[in-house]
Amino acid sequence: MSHKSNVSTRCMIFRRRASLQNYQILAAGHKEESHVRKNSCCVFCKFQLCHLSGGRYSRRPVTPTRMYLSLWFGILLSTQVGCSSSKDTGAYSNETRRVLPLIENNGISKNAPNSITKQFNQPSSLPPTPPAGVRVSYSSVKTDQKILAMTFDDGPHPSLTPKLLDLLKERNIKCTFFLIGKQVKMYPDIVRRMIAEGHEIGNHTWTHCSLTSRSDNQIRKELQQSADAVKEIAGVMPQLIRPPYGAINQRIKDMMFTEFGYSTIMWSVDPQDWRRPGVAAVTSRLVNGAHPGAIMLAHDIHPPTLTAMPAMFDQLIAKGYQFVTVSQLLHLEKANMPVGVVVEPSSTNHKDTKAFAK
Repeated sequence: MSHKSNVSTRCMIFRRRASLQNYQILAAGHKEESHVRKNSCCVFCKFQLCHLSGGRYSRRPVTPTRMYLSLWFGILLSTQVGCSSSKDTGAYSNETRRVLPLIENNGISKNAPNSITKQFNQPSSLPPTPPAGVRVSYSSVKTDQKILAMTFDDGPHPSLTPKLLDLLKERNIKCTFFLIGKQVKMYPDIVRRMIAEGHEIGNHTWTHCSLTSRSDNQIRKELQQSADAVKEIAGVMPQLIRPPYGAINQRIKDMMFTEFGYSTIMWSVDPQDWRRPGVAAVTSRLVNGAHPGAIMLAHDIHPPTLTAMPAMFDQLIAKGYQFVTVSQLLHLEKANMPVGVVVEPSSTNHKDTKAFAK
């Protein structure tokens, strides 16, 4: 019989003696078995005996409850782990360590995929301005290529927009910002930075008013004041319009197209981040809603939206998407049109833009 079997047998004998004899006999038997103390393996005996200094054991009366509890505990141990030696325990630990993944100093498994790795957007060679023959209105473009446009409304924000520009620059992403004219006047340096870093600026009116609740002359004034502010500060004229709140009708679309040359840019993916649904919701709605030719909407004036952007950009780039500006996206659709197709606005009442801009 092996040493391990001999040890387990002797421990079982002690347990059985506990039910027939008093506690003193068990203590004496424990003292006589030197292997128990050398290997520190008999958990049952440790449970019954309190080791004191000098190798002596305290004697406490054995009640029926304590006795049966001890017997049950000892039988449970003997049927599962037995009285294994310290060498066996070490071998088991080594075996366990071998199957664990390699952990680096930062606590991340070397073999585990990192789904939050910063991605780099592929640059686009498409022209940065809208093509000739654009349509009056867009919410997306038709294409099979995994290319889309990310747009931001209601800025610039004094602290959030610069942070957004930082993360866009790190990923080489170009976006389209639909800016409020009054905000442009308040934060000119941010607007200049947008243009310097290759982003596109669209008109979002002067005061963020609902166009459907304004007269034609009021609409013209809103658009012109905002366009003049961008021209004065950044040296460019907006060539796209997004109506605040999405409040628009076909008549106003046609008027803005014929008088200002603006295509109305709506959207096909809206995370409704203005409702503050949470960072995870904004991220998932954009990632799950993305599709080739999509125009996606967000607002760079809400902190949760800004927090959601890195994960959203990185996940979509990892899926093979390329981010471009809205004007570049329009060029993509124009390139896919049959030769000779000319897109005309639904209204043929062309008038001089400057006359209405005054």
